[in-house]
Amino acid sequence: MIRLGLRLSLSSGREAAARLALIVAGVAAGVAVLLATLSLFNAFQTAGERPCWECVNGSAPSGWALDATADGALWSYREDFYAGRTIRRLDAAALGTRAPVIPGLSRMPGPGQYYASPALAALLDSGPREELSARFPGTRAGLIGDAALSGPDELVIVVGRTPDQVAAMPGARQVDVIDAEPAADDGADVYRFGFAVAAVGLIVPLLVLVGTATRLAAARRETRFAAIRLVGATTRQINVLAAVDAALGALAGALAGLAIFQLVRPAVAGVRITGARFFPELVAPQLWQYAAVLGGVPVAAACAALWSLRRVRISPLGVARRTAVSPPRAWRVIPLLAGLGLFAGPVYRDGKPDELLAVVALALIMIGLMLAGPWLTMVAARLAARLTRGGATLLAARRLAADPKTAFRSVSGLVLAVFIGTTIAALVPAVVAGQQKVAGGALNDVLGASFARPGVSGLSPRAGTELLARLRARPGVAVLPIYARADVEKVPPRPDGPPPAPYVVECAGLARFPVLGRCPVNIDGRSARAVAGNFARIVGADNPLTVDRLLPLAGPASPPASSTDGLDLAAVMISTRDLAALERLRTLLAGYTVEAPMTFAEVARVRADLYVRAENIALAVIGLTLVAGACGLVVAAGGGLVERRRPFTLLRLAGTPTRTLAAVVLLESALPLALAAALAAAAGFGVAEPLLDALAMKSAASAMPGPVYFASLGGGLAASLLVILTTLPLLRRMTAPDNARFE
Repeated sequence: MIRLGLRLSLSSGREAAARLALIVAGVAAGVAVLLATLSLFNAFQTAGERPCWECVNGSAPSGWALDATADGALWSYREDFYAGRTIRRLDAAALGTRAPVIPGLSRMPGPGQYYASPALAALLDSGPREELSARFPGTRAGLIGDAALSGPDELVIVVGRTPDQVAAMPGARQVDVIDAEPAADDGADVYRFGFAVAAVGLIVPLLVLVGTATRLAAARRETRFAAIRLVGATTRQINVLAAVDAALGALAGALAGLAIFQLVRPAVAGVRITGARFFPELVAPQLWQYAAVLGGVPVAAACAALWSLRRVRISPLGVARRTAVSPPRAWRVIPLLAGLGLFAGPVYRDGKPDELLAVVALALIMIGLMLAGPWLTMVAARLAARLTRGGATLLAARRLAADPKTAFRSVSGLVLAVFIGTTIAALVPAVVAGQQKVAGGALNDVLGASFARPGVSGLSPRAGTELLARLRARPGVAVLPIYARADVEKVPPRPDGPPPAPYVVECAGLARFPVLGRCPVNIDGRSARAVAGNFARIVGADNPLTVDRLLPLAGPASPPASSTDGLDLAAVMISTRDLAALERLRTLLAGYTVEAPMTFAEVARVRADLYVRAENIALAVIGLTLVAGACGLVVAAGGGLVERRRPFTLLRLAGTPTRTLAAVVLLESALPLALAAALAAAAGFGVAEPLLDALAMKSAASAMPGPVYFASLGGGLAASLLVILTTLPLLRRMTAPDNARFE
């Protein structure tokens, strides 16, 4: 029977060949998209599981005094910042012969040498020395290998120092063994969420595509199987023929999809889903994933073919009898309405989300979208049939109303992806707008540098005075020094007042930053020389939105301070509008800080980029899902033409214009597609709006998604409809009068 099934599939005329070609094309597109997604996820996982050599977990030298018997090395790891890009920097000094060596290097650099990643080496060679190269003393000894990097665009440098130099640096640690565990990246969860969206939004339409492709011309195949039953075949043998027929096309499509993926793999390797490229050799599926796709797709196709015959009973006399299709009921919308109702009320009670209830509500919405689609399709089709007067709309509406489940099935895979993508696209602009809103823009160009670290409140008075003199000597630079108050623990708190202010600023410097407040005026009209304030909101702020909400930080109620003499310099805020001067200031401050000095706008941009990248992953999934959905629609439209060739031919012989029949085919595909997209988008906004209200982020500018969302959704829908139009030229040929004869 297997041989007979192969012969029937390959040698049954042009109709069977056309059906096989449609199956191969549809499955190939789905498999290529699936392999591309798996490749990017594998590269992301491999890069994330790289041993974290920069995770310095060693002990600090006691009192910065080195033990004479110490071995290993002294490391001081920190991150720098240049032109919007992060530089990972390690200053290292060997203490003995067993000093650890990071992956990618055969030996650590000696004093006066450094190793740089290829991307940073190119940047050092092209940029001005006083803006970047001056931060890294010594000569280049070589390049860092790929084993220490997560991608070819990563900026990393390892600088060789003496033990005394490293011991005097902020955050120095004695390291004996390099950490073998992967780094704990806060942004990794965001990217994993994006890939989870890909899994939910992509797998479902691909399965729908495979199932739709393998069920092509089901009515014609059932007639053939009835004839085979008439000559003595058993039901089991018919099942074997159907499974072989479906599995053959799916296997050929999987092999074609594998070949297509190999052609587009270089382009996939250049995708920057995390803001940087992965190494090309990492962007590839694993062997077991290849095997799973090549083996699982034919099996899924065979199961779909057998499932399509579950309502057909073929008797030994060759009579095919179908069971009646029951119309969907209105109860299908209950889970969807219940999930949206939970998000509108109990999920965000008192402004705090209930995580368990939110998960339940999301599950109800996703299930409800899949259940409500056929019922809404039937209602829309009946309404169109009642209101329309055109023949094409009437024919399409009647057929959709007769079998809405089949009509919605071809686009059901789009629903979850569009829903999740719409939710993310509505939330991310609001969050990004909040990150970029910094006191009306007054602090955007302000560079903040903190000198405090565990056990140390800041730079000593002598070092602080020296640094301030160097900063103020630069033209066009406004400096606000923030001092750590030494006697804050001795100030008794007032029972009915705020806690003692831990920082002190000079009024002359504060006057250059009016957004932070102003000094109080005494009775005689003179301003105080210095005031104490809770400037911890500025010194430790990493979220500009927080600064904006809590301003001003100094005002008439700020307690005066006698002087800033003898106080440690905790932080400085520097204002300049010259980008080149900004990088030179960052180079100057690099020797004093543990964390890279950044402007508030740069902090906001780094945070916003993280969310935007995750959004782009989700929106890219929508685009890929719409491509898979378009392939499914083409397959379904082509299969519908094959199955209804004779009725369409009879309609044409009866005088129906070809353009009317073309309109019928287009409306049968476009109505479920538009309805599914509108339903999923409305549900996505229904979830996003209550969350924006709970976070107090909703505004006229941030309530609507960005242009990428509309380009992805609108472009995908337009492409789907254009692809459907490619099947219409076949209609005239298939409805030729010769096809009206009965075989």
